[in-house]
Amino acid sequence: MFMKKYEDDYLKSLNDSEGFWMEQADQIKWFVKPEKGLSKDENGFYRWFKGGKLNTSYLMLDYHVENGRGDQPGLIYESPVSYTNKIFTYREMLDETSRIAGMLKGLGVEKGDTVILYMPMIPEVVFSMMACARLGAVHSVVFGGFAANELALRIDDAKPKVLLTASGGIEIARVIQYKPIVDEALDLAQFKIESVVVWQRPFATASLQEGRDHHWQELIKKAEPASWVEVDATDPLYILYTSGTTGKPKGIIRDNGGHAVAMKYSMDWIYKVDPGEVYWAASDVGWVVGHSYIVYAPLIQGCTTILYEGKPVKTPDAGTFWKIIQDHKVSVLFTAPTAIRAIKKDDPEGKKHVIYNNSTLRYLFLAGERCDVATYNWAKEVLEIDIIDHWWQSESGWPMISCSLGYGTVPVKPGSATLPVCGFDIRILDEKGEECAPNVEGAVVIKLPLPPGCLPTLWNNNKRFVDSYLSQYEGYYLAGDGGYKDEDGYIFITGRTDDVINVAGHRLSTADIEEVVASHPDIAECAVVGIEDEFKGHIPVGFVVLKEGVHSTEEELERELIRMVRKTVGPVANFKQASVVKKLPKTRSGKILRKTMRFIADGKDFSMPSTIEDPVVLEDLKIVMRDKSIGKAFQP
Repeated sequence: MFMKKYEDDYLKSLNDSEGFWMEQADQIKWFVKPEKGLSKDENGFYRWFKGGKLNTSYLMLDYHVENGRGDQPGLIYESPVSYTNKIFTYREMLDETSRIAGMLKGLGVEKGDTVILYMPMIPEVVFSMMACARLGAVHSVVFGGFAANELALRIDDAKPKVLLTASGGIEIARVIQYKPIVDEALDLAQFKIESVVVWQRPFATASLQEGRDHHWQELIKKAEPASWVEVDATDPLYILYTSGTTGKPKGIIRDNGGHAVAMKYSMDWIYKVDPGEVYWAASDVGWVVGHSYIVYAPLIQGCTTILYEGKPVKTPDAGTFWKIIQDHKVSVLFTAPTAIRAIKKDDPEGKKHVIYNNSTLRYLFLAGERCDVATYNWAKEVLEIDIIDHWWQSESGWPMISCSLGYGTVPVKPGSATLPVCGFDIRILDEKGEECAPNVEGAVVIKLPLPPGCLPTLWNNNKRFVDSYLSQYEGYYLAGDGGYKDEDGYIFITGRTDDVINVAGHRLSTADIEEVVASHPDIAECAVVGIEDEFKGHIPVGFVVLKEGVHSTEEELERELIRMVRKTVGPVANFKQASVVKKLPKTRSGKILRKTMRFIADGKDFSMPSTIEDPVVLEDLKIVMRDKSIGKAFQP
């Protein structure tokens, strides 16, 4: 049944994309239905649902209150770091959002203006996102705790009328003062913001600059609730900045109409979550997962969403996820493999899980980075439910490859994100632009047009949009990842295209080697990077983090890993070094900074990644490389 229905819909989404998506557009409430599905704008870029009028905040709040969900919980706030939990009904969320919209309106924010949100994981960030959407303003959420220079870059690019922030955030037990970062960013930025509004938290009081800064709690008392503003389907909803190769962040645009249709479709057909169910994306609103699946999709669908201010471990322990699932009867959990690996590291036998009743949990979705087979198998064994590894990007805004559960299930192939989602015509191309044979790795591309919800261009930079995504293969969007399809059409993402290395004339994926290393029972997580070698071009080197309680010596472990890689990948891999480290350098969203690790080993200049979680980890890594003479930069 799955394959027949899925194949019919998938083929229709490619051969009659306009007809397919116009049918899906009927699933949301329009003030004025779109004149047509697909069109091109004055730049020649594809646009969806031209002529349609709607308001995303209305879809998320007013619509549900009008249709009997006013007293249903809409947002559950769980904050073990601040010892706070609170539940908001849809009616209460509508009231909070309307008042913040009124506050912004009082500061002069109108349709088309931009607003930057530099905030922690508190309910006010969700209400503020919806308040901007309510006014037709364009929000840009900047991850709370980003360095001042990075915030300044985004201020200069977005040119916001207002900046919303909080006095502070908490990382496990460490308080991060936000206001000094904001003040420094405002000094660095060339564009001068008219108003800054600060939510004062009990544990951190921010000083306010007279004439510019406002006390949120005081200002909101004077605000008159604001109603929704009708916007065009093609009007921007938000800007989300993502790292670029030039060092200047790229402002990904998400429109209102295509985004709403895609969010609704994904909840029905990919995640298979019904209105009224509890859906939890354990991410941060500063990242695309937080935008799409903490805020927009669950609330458009009429679900209850969870906002979690904490970590998978140490807040307080490796059982916190399982406790939240039990307490709130979560149906679907979406998180990153790195979160599961952190739990696995602290609780390798899953003893914390058996303490709690997780019988309501049907599915675990993993994305944000490639899921290694060892992590997949551990989660499957502990949770005893379907584990769905799926793949997408900030640029797409929603899944591109997944088992779409609304159609049923298909056999899982660990290491594969499964099959393309409807609307995504995914191809694997070689350097000449020709399709690769099954099981032959190449560049992952999507044939244009992209379906609704994907970026139509970059904020104020059409040229960079073309140069970054559309120029390498005519008629295709370049994903920037390498991968292959097997004989059944399953797609395997092997990592960024620059993670493919050439070892003595043989093209190898470091992801394949990493898969072998990760399968060792003593290893919690690992990274394999290809570093330059004057004889072989590149050689792979492993960096591993051990599970708690492991007593093997580093020399013994290295010998075992070399043997395993030699047996599984072959001697051609030339894998001869594996070093134990305390931590791997990661972004705040959990992605391992493999490219930065490679640059350090090769002695190349690099900018400190703005998204890095802990810069000290890089310094520790340099010491390990120096002690073991790893890489050209540390040769004696």
